[in-house]
Amino acid sequence: MLDVTRRKQEEAMAQLTSLVYQHSSEAMVVTDANGIVVTVNPAFTDITGYSLDEVVGRRISMLSSGRHDTAFYKAMWKAIRRTGCWEGEIWNRRKNGEEYAERLSVSTSYNDDGSVRCRVGLFSDVTEKKRRDERIWYQAHYDYLTGLPNRLMLQQGLEAKMLYARHTGSTFVLLYLDLDLFKEINDSLGHAKGDDMLRQVASRLLGCVRRSDLVARLGGDEFCIVADGIRDEDEIRSLCEKIVRAVAEPYMLGEDRGLISVSIGAASYPRDGDSVDELIHNADLAMYAAKDLGRNCYSVYAPGMRRDVGLRRQLARDLSGALDAGQLILYYQPIVDLRSGRCVQAEALLRWQHPRNGLLSPMHFMHEAEETGLIVEIGNWVFHEAARQLAQWRQRQPQFQMTVNMSPAQFASRKLHVADLLASLHRFGVPSNAMVVEITERLLMDISPDIGHKLLAFSDAGMKIALDDFGTGYSSLPYLLVYHIGYLKIDMSFVRNIERSPQDRSLCEAIIVMARKLGLAVIAEGVTTPGQRKALVEAGCDFAQGFLYSAPVNAQAFESLIDHTFHD
Repeated sequence: MLDVTRRKQEEAMAQLTSLVYQHSSEAMVVTDANGIVVTVNPAFTDITGYSLDEVVGRRISMLSSGRHDTAFYKAMWKAIRRTGCWEGEIWNRRKNGEEYAERLSVSTSYNDDGSVRCRVGLFSDVTEKKRRDERIWYQAHYDYLTGLPNRLMLQQGLEAKMLYARHTGSTFVLLYLDLDLFKEINDSLGHAKGDDMLRQVASRLLGCVRRSDLVARLGGDEFCIVADGIRDEDEIRSLCEKIVRAVAEPYMLGEDRGLISVSIGAASYPRDGDSVDELIHNADLAMYAAKDLGRNCYSVYAPGMRRDVGLRRQLARDLSGALDAGQLILYYQPIVDLRSGRCVQAEALLRWQHPRNGLLSPMHFMHEAEETGLIVEIGNWVFHEAARQLAQWRQRQPQFQMTVNMSPAQFASRKLHVADLLASLHRFGVPSNAMVVEITERLLMDISPDIGHKLLAFSDAGMKIALDDFGTGYSSLPYLLVYHIGYLKIDMSFVRNIERSPQDRSLCEAIIVMARKLGLAVIAEGVTTPGQRKALVEAGCDFAQGFLYSAPVNAQAFESLIDHTFHD
């Protein structure tokens, strides 16, 4: 009798090992000491596409993708020869030519004399995992819409640039960019075309800088640029002017044409901040200062901006409750018929009775109203209040008219409903032709189908449209007829010098003649002297307003002007 228990156990173990080898989802390859393939398992074929017959006797390097350089393989084989082991990720190529990533573990089996019997490689395909990890990393560091680095990437980039600048003594500039009234584009053309514009803006910004500079999107309509090698303020201003011009060029958005501008704040490292947060904050303050200058411009950070912008932001917070608190009021300025001297219209002008800062004109808070979207709610209130007041005054002067100003931001908003405004006139018993809507040339320059429909809805209801500051913009003359403009208002900058400047006098006369040919009436703004009034009468101007007649006054003070006749 022979005890074959041990042999049976070994045979069972060998059979089990073979089953694992054959059915493992992890690829296995056995090579000799020189990397010549001895055998592979089926999982190897599944991953690489090569069968056993195609690889036996060939070097395992046949799988090389070419991604790794010679130094990589030298380091790997050095470790294998020294320790017998190596583990890491490597890019190889399948039989069909497709590259894939594998997680590879190499171990060595030795003979009794210490020589290499074979090397065993175990690997799995981690291509999808790597791609998934790369997508997650990309999404965490890049903006999905524009493909630009995001806020996190900007922060990391700034930290790296600061570290380099500290070691080399170099400087760089951070530009904080905010698109002006971008909400109008979204509201009037829709978010899809707004997104298209943002992608075009990103492309233009990249075209304004060098490849070594960083352009990032912080979110919404805010961008940042980190520019190296900027030595002085002249170079900062040159770069900012280049960007302002590039962003202001028209955008083709499908069948629509869009216009946008940008406000830029600039802060330099290390002069304006020695940390990432401080530098971004100060560039942001400078950007708000550019907004206050009228948008479509830039501003370089100065220490005093911190206090000024703080006041502006507090003003924006106060404005959100001003309407409910009854702090908004209307002042009125007379518009006088130059032939009769009678007050025939009033222009309603918004004022804010601020509890701490006193009486404020729109120039102090209109930017905040537009940026926060409060402009529509405030504009609706102005229209309703003006209509209510007009109803009272028409009881004394049945032909009296009222003019209300409406900004491009109001027209662009989908919250503006012309039917609701017309309904308020009906509620107060005011005919539509008694109300005049005053717009700016800028609105006609950047007109969308939605804005055009709203203008036509006003004119179709019998309301006149007045075009403010005529001659200072670039509006197309056909628009005057398409949108039934009823009044042209000559800007006060032309009226101011009409007595002593033949050029300004000729310009005013030309506007009046053109308006007469088109069947439009003309209102001259900013009339302050009898000489200006005389020149306008001689030129054939229809109406005038200005301090010669009255400054804007409250409703009670205006009562005495309704029946007044202004004589020479």
